[in-house]
Amino acid sequence: MRNWKFNPVEFDKYPVYEGNDLGVFWSEDKTMVKVWAPSATRIFFRLYREGFGGDAEVEHYLEQRDNGIWLLELSGDWNGWYYTLQVRDNYGWLLEGPDIYARSTGINGRRGMIFNPAETNPEGWADDEHVVPASPTDMLIYETHIRDFSMSPDSGIEHKGKYLGFTETGTKTLTGEKTGLDHLDELGVTHVHLLPVADFYTVDERKEAPQYNWGYDPLNYNTPEGWYSTDPNDGRVRVRELKQLVKALHEQEIGVILDVVYNHTGLINESYFNQTVPGYFYRQKEDGSFSDASGCGNELASERAMVRKYIVDSVMYWASEYHIDGFRFDLMGVLDIETMNIIRESLDTINPNIFLYGEGWTAGKSPLEKKRRATKRHTLKLDRIASFSDDMRDGLKGSAFDQFSTGFISGHTLQEERLKFSMVGAVKHDQIAYDYVESSKGPWANEAAQCINYVSCHDNFTLFDKLQYSCPEASKAQIERMVRLALGIVLTSQGVPFLHAGSEMMRTKGGHHDSYRSPDLLNQIDWSRKHEFHNLFLFTQKCIELRRQHPAFRMSSAKMINEKMRFNGKYIPGIIQYELGDYANGDSWKSIQMLFNGNNYSVELEIPEANWLVIAEDGEINPNGMGRMTTGKVRIHPTSMMILVAED
Repeated sequence: MRNWKFNPVEFDKYPVYEGNDLGVFWSEDKTMVKVWAPSATRIFFRLYREGFGGDAEVEHYLEQRDNGIWLLELSGDWNGWYYTLQVRDNYGWLLEGPDIYARSTGINGRRGMIFNPAETNPEGWADDEHVVPASPTDMLIYETHIRDFSMSPDSGIEHKGKYLGFTETGTKTLTGEKTGLDHLDELGVTHVHLLPVADFYTVDERKEAPQYNWGYDPLNYNTPEGWYSTDPNDGRVRVRELKQLVKALHEQEIGVILDVVYNHTGLINESYFNQTVPGYFYRQKEDGSFSDASGCGNELASERAMVRKYIVDSVMYWASEYHIDGFRFDLMGVLDIETMNIIRESLDTINPNIFLYGEGWTAGKSPLEKKRRATKRHTLKLDRIASFSDDMRDGLKGSAFDQFSTGFISGHTLQEERLKFSMVGAVKHDQIAYDYVESSKGPWANEAAQCINYVSCHDNFTLFDKLQYSCPEASKAQIERMVRLALGIVLTSQGVPFLHAGSEMMRTKGGHHDSYRSPDLLNQIDWSRKHEFHNLFLFTQKCIELRRQHPAFRMSSAKMINEKMRFNGKYIPGIIQYELGDYANGDSWKSIQMLFNGNNYSVELEIPEANWLVIAEDGEINPNGMGRMTTGKVRIHPTSMMILVAED
């Protein structure tokens, strides 16, 4: 019986291969197969007509070469055939499956596919280009799931739950509100963050429903998930349709960000990593068993040479073949700092504007030394890589892990300092009292572009559901005021704003906090809520318009933020007040007074006397102004944001 415990010291003896040709590559006259498997004693290669079912029609052995490499050259044109590898080592034969570099597969990812990549390119693909913001702080990220985006019956989208759902225009609800791609354009977002689209383990691609998963259980890292394609039987279709999605968004000048899961695999013993080089791709505890900083039963050993190479190769492939504009790293804290910086350096050769960010934490103990982890506190050591601000998230609404806890928007005082910390983009600022910043005892960003500001995401409760639990006596109208205040703060803070899809229309998941495998009924965006909460949508849209029109809200350098963004030094519970002054970041406005009231009562505040243009007040906003005032005192309404502008 095979022993799945390992001595990691033995892995240090494995040879390293530095070439860029691992995997299976098609050409008209031959197909090249190259596999790194230093512990193998024999490798079998089988060819199939179909991606699922049937027997192998051709079989070959790979030849062993130097540096752990095994090689096979297949003469002839094998375009459209499927294949598997089967590795034998000193303990016997392992399971049959695709190579770990497989770029497409048949049904459920059990066989790789040999194909001509050029045949998967949509018309005009050669002219498709990355979306390039002038600065990362110009970005506005909108997080969604392929299936959630279009499954609702009122989406008006034909290709429900599919990549192609993102390519349709002219879609509307029964009451006439824009949906899908047109909604994204109308809202004004610059980038769409897609939950994992790489092939994952937990759904059967032969079925539509009832099944669902977010996709954080990767199987084939370089293959698009077939469940989202119109024909998962043909491995080329998923590739082509994902490219069509990217092209459609790029045509609207919207960038595409992929959520990538290089911290763990969905399977452990049966994973293709373990079926190729047993144990090598994973970290081990002292007893030789798999460690689990991911909370999913395993963690990848990104610090090992060939694991690092694999991750870098994979990210580079997605960026070049699919024209991807950014990557969000799930549990980035499980990965090591050096690997993340090598990813950044490598992507710069394709496009230095490709944006990288991740969750700067782990979900469990890891044998990787803390000083080597790409955690939030080590963002200072990361080159142009951002982390999520949980201080913004929890400071606004209360702990994401306690449904009854409250935050600034629901009247909980003593959250002001952690919000101020995030409002300046997590850079060092001389007016922040770091002892009162709960999740960050010091600045962790070199520049504001390294700080992702958000209040909700796919994890945990939607913002609306969280507020229903934490404020059970609040009416829908009161909850909407809280949501407006939260979104207003996120969208006017320094850093990179991030919105959970549907938060602009009070998205609900029926109170479920962890919907990773809940049915469509709970996870889908209910587009009818855009009509019900249309004023909230308009508020969000206007906040985005304000941000995009005025560079004062998009500073990046710590020096400029310290000089141009100054807080009112007087502490008032539930109040945050600051000025963006002196034509900040080249803005056309000389002075912008930002006032936020998290209390459920109005508060009178002092401001400099000037001819103020009112931009936002009492839950309303108009970037062109709503009126004027000249007083040196203002009364800010409960649970609201006030923005006043001195134009000269």
